[in-house]
Amino acid sequence: MAAVQESPSPREDRTSSTGTRVRGPAILVVDDDREMCELAEAGLSQRGYNVTWRLNPDEALALLDQEDFSVLFVDIHMDGMSGLDLCRAALAKRPDLVVVVMTGFGSMEHAIGAMRAGAYDFITKPVPMDALGLTVERAVRHRAMSDELRRLRRRVESHELPRVVGTSPAMQRVADLVNRLAESETNVLITGESGTGKELVARAIHERSGRRGPFLAINCAAMPETLLESELFGHSRGAFTDARSARAGLFVEADQGTLFLDEIGEMPLGMQAKILRALQERKVRPLGSAQEAAFDARILAATNRDLEAEVEEKRFREDLFYRINVVRVDVPPLRSRGNDVLLLAQHFLERAAERSGKSVTRLGRLVAERLIGYDWPGNVRELENCMERAVALARFDEITLDDLPPKIRERHATEVYTPSDDPNELPPIDTVEERYIRKVLAAVGGNKTLAAKVLGFDRRTLYRKLERYQ
Repeated sequence: MAAVQESPSPREDRTSSTGTRVRGPAILVVDDDREMCELAEAGLSQRGYNVTWRLNPDEALALLDQEDFSVLFVDIHMDGMSGLDLCRAALAKRPDLVVVVMTGFGSMEHAIGAMRAGAYDFITKPVPMDALGLTVERAVRHRAMSDELRRLRRRVESHELPRVVGTSPAMQRVADLVNRLAESETNVLITGESGTGKELVARAIHERSGRRGPFLAINCAAMPETLLESELFGHSRGAFTDARSARAGLFVEADQGTLFLDEIGEMPLGMQAKILRALQERKVRPLGSAQEAAFDARILAATNRDLEAEVEEKRFREDLFYRINVVRVDVPPLRSRGNDVLLLAQHFLERAAERSGKSVTRLGRLVAERLIGYDWPGNVRELENCMERAVALARFDEITLDDLPPKIRERHATEVYTPSDDPNELPPIDTVEERYIRKVLAAVGGNKTLAAKVLGFDRRTLYRKLERYQ
């Protein structure tokens, strides 16, 4: 038998049982048939895999404590420990291990049992070498995909906001604020242009908090004052014509949760005074009732207006402004978020493709150029609508220029570099090229690989041009 080695990673060099030095994904074969193990090692080593085999299941289990393998091949029938028991024990030690069961034609029920225990696949014996190679290839790809998903999940859990896509410095500052605010009870004012995702930031604060109650949201600009008061404070039976039964308002319904007051800058002055009192007293009085009800809800508010200017113009109460503006989170417009445009576009593309059942998977190079060069006055909401439209019109697995709205399709990023139509003021082509390249680099957050793709250059050409500019 081969000697037990030091613990390499699944892709480190190692010496096979035949003495050949190979490099590739690490495979462990466990079968009490030596000839089968030797055939598997010979065939898979030729395909670039690092193959180790053991005749004894107990020895194989001990080896898993010392080395990391991408795939475990295990025979279902062995002396001592069965393949089914080895499958369970191996996955208990290494939950990320991909297990493939080998079985004779008469042992299908055992193979199904192993898969229920967590095995990835099974293959019947005798095993043709081509079939074995294909099975290993699929299993290795599955392991690599699982590793990548775990890596991304850890990154999301540690750095990114729930339901918020973005890696630009501007969004990372928002993420940092959300993480610091989540566990506090401080009132937060979220500001930003329409469509930037203010409600998503509010939800992120709620979901990161320890509050167990619901997240309830209301658009303060979407209803008249009387109806808004009823929605927020509730009403008693008979308080008005259609009040056939009493109802608790959102302040009370959000108990132990979060109440999000969207577009609070649109709220009438009379309603602002009632909101201020509710926030001060932590009590509300339903319409038509003489009794007050206490509430325990965290208040988050959002606006696309300049509330300080609104205070100066006497359209927003100063005391309410200071009550809700304990901490402010400014959500940046999409045009200042660099390569987040492409990340969000890909995110919305995949979501729209899944809903529509279409196999659209990527953005064309010219499409990426147009998306980066566009100003996005409607921000994230406009980009989402753009991608939904593009997927609906797409005829291929790639979004093309014809799938974009005309105002985006016909927009050339170079337009921003022609400040005048006067021939005496127009810059030379080298200056235009340099400015455009720097614009693309800024838009993609300095990622030279992505910038080269957008520009249509290879990376060497881009580096050469940058050296000349410097």
